[in-house]
Amino acid sequence: METISIQGNSRNKSIIEKTAQVIFTVCAFITIVAVASITIYMFINGTPAFFEVGPSEILFGTVWKPTAAEPQYGILYVILTSVIGTSLAVLIGVPVGLLTAVFLAEVAPQRLVAVVKPAVELLAGIPSVIYGLLGIMILNPLMYKVELAIFKGSETHQFTGGANLLSAMLVLAVMILPTVINISESSLRAVPHHLKAASLSLGASHIQTIFKIIIPAARSGIITAIVLGVGRAIGEAMAITLVSGSSVNMPLPFHSVRFLTTAIVSEMGYASDLHRQVLFTIGLILFAFIMIINLSLTKILKKGGKEND
Repeated sequence: METISIQGNSRNKSIIEKTAQVIFTVCAFITIVAVASITIYMFINGTPAFFEVGPSEILFGTVWKPTAAEPQYGILYVILTSVIGTSLAVLIGVPVGLLTAVFLAEVAPQRLVAVVKPAVELLAGIPSVIYGLLGIMILNPLMYKVELAIFKGSETHQFTGGANLLSAMLVLAVMILPTVINISESSLRAVPHHLKAASLSLGASHIQTIFKIIIPAARSGIITAIVLGVGRAIGEAMAITLVSGSSVNMPLPFHSVRFLTTAIVSEMGYASDLHRQVLFTIGLILFAFIMIINLSLTKILKKGGKEND
Protein backbone atom coordinates (compact mmCIF):
# COMPACT_ATOMS: atom_id res chain seq x y z
CA MET A 1 0.00 0.00 0.00
CA GLU A 2 1.34 3.44 -0.99
CA THR A 3 1.99 5.78 1.91
CA ILE A 4 1.11 9.49 1.78
CA SER A 5 3.49 11.94 3.35
CA ILE A 6 1.77 14.54 5.49
CA GLN A 7 4.87 16.68 5.36
CA GLY A 8 4.91 16.55 1.54
CA ASN A 9 1.25 17.51 1.33
CA SER A 10 1.83 20.44 3.67
CA ARG A 11 4.75 21.61 1.56
CA ASN A 12 2.69 21.42 -1.65
CA LYS A 13 -0.18 23.22 0.03
CA SER A 14 2.14 26.00 1.17
CA ILE A 15 3.53 26.42 -2.35
CA ILE A 16 0.03 26.60 -3.83
CA GLU A 17 -1.10 29.15 -1.25
CA LYS A 18 1.96 31.34 -1.81
CA THR A 19 1.52 31.13 -5.60
CA ALA A 20 -2.14 32.07 -5.30
CA GLN A 21 -1.25 34.94 -3.00
CA VAL A 22 1.26 36.28 -5.53
CA ILE A 23 -1.27 35.98 -8.37
CA PHE A 24 -3.99 37.78 -6.40
CA THR A 25 -1.56 40.50 -5.35
CA VAL A 26 -0.43 41.07 -8.95
CA CYS A 27 -4.07 41.25 -10.15
CA ALA A 28 -4.95 43.75 -7.43
CA PHE A 29 -1.87 45.82 -8.26
CA ILE A 30 -2.78 45.86 -11.96
CA THR A 31 -6.30 47.06 -11.09
CA ILE A 32 -4.94 49.86 -8.89
CA VAL A 33 -2.44 50.90 -11.57
CA ALA A 34 -5.18 50.92 -14.23
CA VAL A 35 -7.48 53.15 -12.15
CA ALA A 36 -4.62 55.45 -11.21
CA SER A 37 -3.45 55.68 -14.84
CA ILE A 38 -6.93 56.59 -16.08
CA THR A 39 -7.29 59.20 -13.35
CA ILE A 40 -3.90 60.78 -14.06
CA TYR A 41 -4.49 60.73 -17.82
CA MET A 42 -7.87 62.42 -17.48
CA PHE A 43 -6.49 65.12 -15.18
CA ILE A 44 -3.49 65.81 -17.44
CA ASN A 45 -5.64 66.16 -20.56
CA GLY A 46 -8.76 67.65 -18.97
CA THR A 47 -7.39 70.44 -16.80
CA PRO A 48 -5.55 72.67 -19.37
CA ALA A 49 -8.84 73.98 -20.81
CA PHE A 50 -9.96 75.03 -17.33
CA PHE A 51 -7.01 77.39 -17.09
CA GLU A 52 -7.24 78.63 -20.68
CA VAL A 53 -10.99 79.14 -20.96
CA GLY A 54 -11.87 79.51 -17.29
CA PRO A 55 -13.87 77.21 -14.99
CA SER A 56 -16.82 79.62 -14.74
CA GLU A 57 -17.23 79.92 -18.51
CA ILE A 58 -17.04 76.16 -19.03
CA LEU A 59 -19.17 75.03 -16.10
CA PHE A 60 -21.73 77.84 -16.02
CA GLY A 61 -21.82 79.05 -19.60
CA THR A 62 -24.93 78.18 -21.59
CA VAL A 63 -23.66 78.74 -25.14
CA TRP A 64 -21.75 76.01 -26.96
CA LYS A 65 -20.19 77.33 -30.18
CA PRO A 66 -16.68 75.82 -30.37
CA THR A 67 -16.20 76.50 -34.10
CA ALA A 68 -17.49 80.10 -34.20
CA ALA A 69 -15.26 83.08 -34.94
CA GLU A 70 -15.40 83.81 -31.21
CA PRO A 71 -15.65 80.32 -29.68
CA GLN A 72 -17.80 79.73 -26.61
CA TYR A 73 -17.51 76.57 -24.54
CA GLY A 74 -20.38 76.68 -22.04
CA ILE A 75 -21.56 73.19 -21.04
CA LEU A 76 -24.03 73.98 -18.24
CA TYR A 77 -26.97 72.69 -20.28
CA VAL A 78 -25.01 69.55 -21.18
CA ILE A 79 -24.26 68.86 -17.51
CA LEU A 80 -27.87 69.47 -16.49
CA THR A 81 -29.07 67.19 -19.29
CA SER A 82 -26.87 64.33 -18.07
CA VAL A 83 -27.94 64.81 -14.45
CA ILE A 84 -31.66 65.16 -15.17
CA GLY A 85 -31.81 62.52 -17.91
CA THR A 86 -29.91 59.94 -15.87
CA SER A 87 -31.91 60.68 -12.71
CA LEU A 88 -35.25 60.31 -14.48
CA ALA A 89 -34.10 57.10 -16.19
CA VAL A 90 -33.07 55.67 -12.81
CA LEU A 91 -36.37 56.74 -11.22
CA ILE A 92 -38.19 54.76 -13.91
CA GLY A 93 -35.82 51.85 -14.43
CA VAL A 94 -34.93 50.97 -10.83
CA PRO A 95 -38.51 50.43 -9.50
CA VAL A 96 -39.47 48.46 -12.61
CA GLY A 97 -36.28 46.40 -12.42
CA LEU A 98 -36.59 45.75 -8.68
CA LEU A 99 -40.23 44.71 -8.92
CA THR A 100 -39.38 42.43 -11.85
CA ALA A 101 -36.60 40.87 -9.76
CA VAL A 102 -39.04 40.34 -6.87
CA PHE A 103 -41.50 38.72 -9.28
CA LEU A 104 -38.86 36.34 -10.66
CA ALA A 105 -37.38 35.46 -7.26
CA GLU A 106 -40.51 35.19 -5.11
CA VAL A 107 -43.74 35.12 -7.11
CA ALA A 108 -43.40 33.68 -10.61
CA PRO A 109 -43.72 29.93 -11.22
CA GLN A 110 -40.57 28.20 -12.43
CA ARG A 111 -41.95 27.68 -15.94
CA LEU A 112 -42.46 31.41 -16.35
CA VAL A 113 -39.05 32.16 -14.81
CA ALA A 114 -37.46 29.83 -17.36
CA VAL A 115 -38.91 32.03 -20.12
CA VAL A 116 -38.55 35.52 -18.64
CA LYS A 117 -35.02 35.23 -17.20
CA PRO A 118 -33.33 34.32 -20.52
CA ALA A 119 -35.20 37.21 -22.14
CA VAL A 120 -33.83 39.61 -19.51
CA GLU A 121 -30.31 38.25 -20.01
CA LEU A 122 -30.74 38.69 -23.75
CA LEU A 123 -31.53 42.37 -23.18
CA ALA A 124 -28.13 42.76 -21.51
CA GLY A 125 -26.38 41.37 -24.59
CA ILE A 126 -28.06 43.62 -27.15
CA PRO A 127 -25.61 46.28 -28.47
CA SER A 128 -26.48 49.83 -27.50
CA VAL A 129 -26.70 50.92 -31.14
CA ILE A 130 -29.63 48.50 -31.58
CA TYR A 131 -31.48 50.26 -28.76
CA GLY A 132 -30.83 53.52 -30.57
CA LEU A 133 -32.12 52.19 -33.88
CA LEU A 134 -35.25 50.81 -32.23
CA GLY A 135 -35.71 54.19 -30.56
CA ILE A 136 -35.52 55.95 -33.94
CA MET A 137 -37.98 53.57 -35.59
CA ILE A 138 -40.51 53.11 -32.75
CA LEU A 139 -40.10 55.61 -29.91
CA ASN A 140 -39.29 58.82 -31.78
CA PRO A 141 -42.38 58.68 -34.05
CA LEU A 142 -44.59 58.14 -31.00
CA MET A 143 -42.98 61.05 -29.19
CA TYR A 144 -43.39 63.22 -32.26
CA LYS A 145 -47.13 62.52 -32.29
CA VAL A 146 -47.33 63.50 -28.61
CA GLU A 147 -45.28 66.62 -29.35
CA LEU A 148 -47.59 67.62 -32.21
CA ALA A 149 -50.65 67.16 -30.00
CA ILE A 150 -49.22 69.20 -27.11
CA PHE A 151 -47.71 72.05 -29.12
CA LYS A 152 -50.32 72.21 -31.87
CA GLY A 153 -50.49 75.75 -33.25
CA SER A 154 -47.40 76.90 -31.33
CA GLU A 155 -45.24 79.44 -33.16
CA THR A 156 -42.32 79.35 -30.73
CA HIS A 157 -41.75 75.64 -30.13
CA GLN A 158 -38.99 74.00 -32.19
CA PHE A 159 -40.29 70.59 -33.20
CA THR A 160 -37.76 67.81 -32.75
CA GLY A 161 -39.33 64.96 -34.69
CA GLY A 162 -39.47 63.00 -31.43
CA ALA A 163 -35.71 63.14 -30.79
CA ASN A 164 -35.81 64.75 -27.37
CA LEU A 165 -35.06 64.31 -23.68
CA LEU A 166 -38.07 62.06 -23.06
CA SER A 167 -36.98 59.62 -25.75
CA ALA A 168 -33.44 59.51 -24.37
CA MET A 169 -34.71 59.00 -20.83
CA LEU A 170 -36.95 56.08 -21.81
CA VAL A 171 -34.18 54.39 -23.79
CA LEU A 172 -31.80 54.72 -20.84
CA ALA A 173 -34.46 53.31 -18.49
CA VAL A 174 -34.82 50.22 -20.68
CA MET A 175 -31.05 49.81 -21.00
CA ILE A 176 -30.44 49.67 -17.24
CA LEU A 177 -33.20 47.10 -16.64
CA PRO A 178 -31.07 43.95 -17.26
CA THR A 179 -28.39 45.10 -14.80
CA VAL A 180 -30.87 45.99 -12.07
CA ILE A 181 -32.99 42.86 -12.57
CA ASN A 182 -30.17 40.30 -12.68
CA ILE A 183 -28.18 41.60 -9.69
CA SER A 184 -31.29 42.32 -7.59
CA GLU A 185 -32.71 38.87 -8.28
CA SER A 186 -29.44 37.19 -7.26
CA SER A 187 -29.40 39.25 -4.06
CA LEU A 188 -33.01 38.36 -3.24
CA ARG A 189 -32.36 34.66 -3.78
CA ALA A 190 -29.29 34.85 -1.51
CA VAL A 191 -31.36 35.98 1.49
CA PRO A 192 -31.36 33.14 4.08
CA HIS A 193 -34.56 31.11 3.91
CA HIS A 194 -35.01 31.11 7.70
CA LEU A 195 -35.73 34.87 7.64
CA LYS A 196 -38.66 34.32 5.31
CA ALA A 197 -39.87 31.30 7.29
CA ALA A 198 -39.71 33.22 10.56
CA SER A 199 -41.70 36.11 9.13
CA LEU A 200 -44.40 33.84 7.74
CA SER A 201 -44.57 31.86 10.97
CA LEU A 202 -45.27 35.10 12.88
CA GLY A 203 -48.34 35.73 10.73
CA ALA A 204 -46.97 38.12 8.09
CA SER A 205 -48.32 37.76 4.57
CA HIS A 206 -46.12 36.90 1.62
CA ILE A 207 -46.18 40.49 0.35
CA GLN A 208 -45.36 41.87 3.80
CA THR A 209 -42.46 39.43 4.08
CA ILE A 210 -41.08 40.49 0.70
CA PHE A 211 -41.13 44.23 1.40
CA LYS A 212 -40.39 44.19 5.14
CA ILE A 213 -37.88 41.34 5.41
CA ILE A 214 -36.44 40.08 2.11
CA ILE A 215 -35.80 43.39 0.33
CA PRO A 216 -34.16 45.04 3.38
CA ALA A 217 -32.00 41.94 3.85
CA ALA A 218 -30.88 42.17 0.20
CA ARG A 219 -30.18 45.90 0.51
CA SER A 220 -26.45 45.73 -0.27
CA GLY A 221 -26.95 43.79 -3.50
CA ILE A 222 -29.79 46.06 -4.61
CA ILE A 223 -27.67 49.17 -4.02
CA THR A 224 -24.89 47.54 -6.05
CA ALA A 225 -27.38 46.99 -8.86
CA ILE A 226 -28.41 50.65 -8.69
CA VAL A 227 -24.77 51.81 -8.76
CA LEU A 228 -24.04 49.71 -11.85
CA GLY A 229 -27.29 50.83 -13.46
CA VAL A 230 -26.42 54.49 -12.89
CA GLY A 231 -22.96 53.87 -14.33
CA ARG A 232 -24.50 52.27 -17.42
CA ALA A 233 -26.93 55.15 -17.85
CA ILE A 234 -24.52 58.05 -17.35
CA GLY A 235 -21.85 56.43 -19.53
CA GLU A 236 -24.08 55.53 -22.48
CA ALA A 237 -23.35 57.35 -25.72
CA MET A 238 -24.34 55.63 -28.97
CA ALA A 239 -28.02 54.96 -28.29
CA ILE A 240 -28.50 58.42 -26.79
CA THR A 241 -26.84 60.07 -29.78
CA LEU A 242 -29.45 58.52 -32.05
CA VAL A 243 -32.59 59.37 -30.04
CA SER A 244 -31.83 62.64 -28.22
CA GLY A 245 -31.31 64.99 -31.17
CA SER A 246 -27.81 65.93 -29.94
CA SER A 247 -28.40 69.69 -29.68
CA VAL A 248 -27.31 71.85 -26.76
CA ASN A 249 -30.54 73.15 -25.22
CA MET A 250 -32.19 73.59 -21.85
CA PRO A 251 -33.09 70.03 -20.68
CA LEU A 252 -36.86 70.24 -21.02
CA PRO A 253 -38.93 67.15 -21.93
CA PHE A 254 -39.59 68.05 -25.58
CA HIS A 255 -36.26 69.73 -26.31
CA SER A 256 -33.55 68.18 -28.42
CA VAL A 257 -30.66 67.73 -25.97
CA ARG A 258 -27.04 66.64 -25.69
CA PHE A 259 -25.52 64.55 -22.90
CA LEU A 260 -21.90 64.66 -21.71
CA THR A 261 -21.10 61.43 -23.51
CA THR A 262 -22.77 62.44 -26.76
CA ALA A 263 -20.93 65.78 -26.72
CA ILE A 264 -17.63 63.89 -26.83
CA VAL A 265 -18.76 61.34 -29.42
CA SER A 266 -20.33 63.94 -31.72
CA GLU A 267 -17.32 66.25 -32.01
CA MET A 268 -14.12 64.39 -31.13
CA GLY A 269 -13.67 63.25 -34.73
CA TYR A 270 -13.06 66.75 -36.09
CA ALA A 271 -12.09 68.74 -32.96
CA SER A 272 -8.61 70.24 -32.65
CA ASP A 273 -6.57 72.50 -30.38
CA LEU A 274 -8.64 74.15 -27.63
CA HIS A 275 -11.87 72.56 -28.84
CA ARG A 276 -10.33 69.12 -28.36
CA GLN A 277 -9.01 70.07 -24.93
CA VAL A 278 -12.49 71.14 -23.82
CA LEU A 279 -13.86 67.77 -24.93
CA PHE A 280 -11.28 66.13 -22.67
CA THR A 281 -12.50 68.45 -19.92
CA ILE A 282 -16.03 67.16 -20.51
CA GLY A 283 -14.65 63.64 -20.14
CA LEU A 284 -12.99 64.65 -16.87
CA ILE A 285 -16.30 66.04 -15.58
CA LEU A 286 -18.05 62.81 -16.56
CA PHE A 287 -15.34 60.82 -14.81
CA ALA A 288 -15.78 62.97 -11.70
CA PHE A 289 -19.55 62.42 -11.73
CA ILE A 290 -19.14 58.65 -11.82
CA MET A 291 -16.59 58.73 -9.00
CA ILE A 292 -18.86 60.92 -6.85
CA ILE A 293 -21.86 58.66 -7.45
CA ASN A 294 -19.89 55.51 -6.59
CA LEU A 295 -18.38 57.02 -3.43
CA SER A 296 -21.72 58.46 -2.28
CA LEU A 297 -23.65 55.23 -2.75
CA THR A 298 -20.84 53.21 -1.16
CA LYS A 299 -21.01 55.51 1.89
CA ILE A 300 -24.79 55.06 2.05
CA LEU A 301 -24.32 51.29 1.80
CA LYS A 302 -21.78 51.21 4.66
CA LYS A 303 -24.02 53.42 6.80
CA GLY A 304 -26.98 51.13 6.16
CA GLY A 305 -24.89 48.09 7.03
CA LYS A 306 -23.82 49.61 10.36
CA GLU A 307 -27.43 50.50 11.20
CA ASN A 308 -28.52 46.93 10.45
CA ASP A 309 -25.76 45.60 12.70
